[in-house]
Amino acid sequence: MSVEQPWTTVTGPGTIDDLIADALAAGYEIKPRTVHAWVAEGLLDNPARRGKGRGSHIGLYAVNQRKLFLLLLQKREEMPRLPSLALVPLSIWLGWGEEYVPTRQVRKALGTWLRDGRRNLEVARIGAEQMVAQMEHPCASETARARLVRLLAGISHSGRCNEADLAELEDAARAVFEPPSVFGASGLFRAEGHPEAAVTVDGLVEYTRSMCTAMEAVRGNRVDLELLDWARQEYRDSKEYYFRRRPALAAQVSGALAAAFAERSVDEEINSCGRDLLSLIGIALRRSEARRPS
Repeated sequence: MSVEQPWTTVTGPGTIDDLIADALAAGYEIKPRTVHAWVAEGLLDNPARRGKGRGSHIGLYAVNQRKLFLLLLQKREEMPRLPSLALVPLSIWLGWGEEYVPTRQVRKALGTWLRDGRRNLEVARIGAEQMVAQMEHPCASETARARLVRLLAGISHSGRCNEADLAELEDAARAVFEPPSVFGASGLFRAEGHPEAAVTVDGLVEYTRSMCTAMEAVRGNRVDLELLDWARQEYRDSKEYYFRRRPALAAQVSGALAAAFAERSVDEEINSCGRDLLSLIGIALRRSEARRPS
């Protein structure tokens, strides 16, 4: 027998008092300041004002925002940190669109989520180790591997890199992906995986550059609504294409690379949507920079 989720009983817009009552009916005791804080952080959208004049009517939260509020309360038990919780509206917007989470809300939610990556070095280190595992050559030394993990984790944690950082990253990546004991002065380059999604040193460096560009833009409030809407459509199109091609891609790789094409759970999709969105934003900004007259 299925258990009815609390948001299924919500049928219309409501005031902040209605949100508090919704929460109480679902078993959560919430203060108004929590609602206001979540609006400020982009977890919820601003309520729509009614009437003219300051304070003439209490604002109304859209019906889907009332439902989102109850979902956030439920998810907070799994992911209590506010930045992580911001992935919930991000994933809903990417999957279902403006009707459920407006793009203006996503601008704030993206900045809120990004704070988590800045202070959680352990998450950055684990991500770096996973990336290195997908590209390391069997003959790469443990020292070279440790250096690459350290550099990747440091850049991911800070979200900042300059040309010197990227040059050092490329040198470290080549020592792991194309160890000199094997490749030496041959001038050959290594590419692993399916040709449609091959792993290369150049690809890693460009991905890192794009991510840093995107993070700097988000922190500087330089990501406009038009860019976000473009990124969302690109995300949906690329996901649709990838889901069709994933079985074929997975069948043609093995070892650590196979993990990159493993089927994701719903939670894994939610946890990865922030980085996927940042990557697309970075790609668009890098293209814009390349077209700019020097």
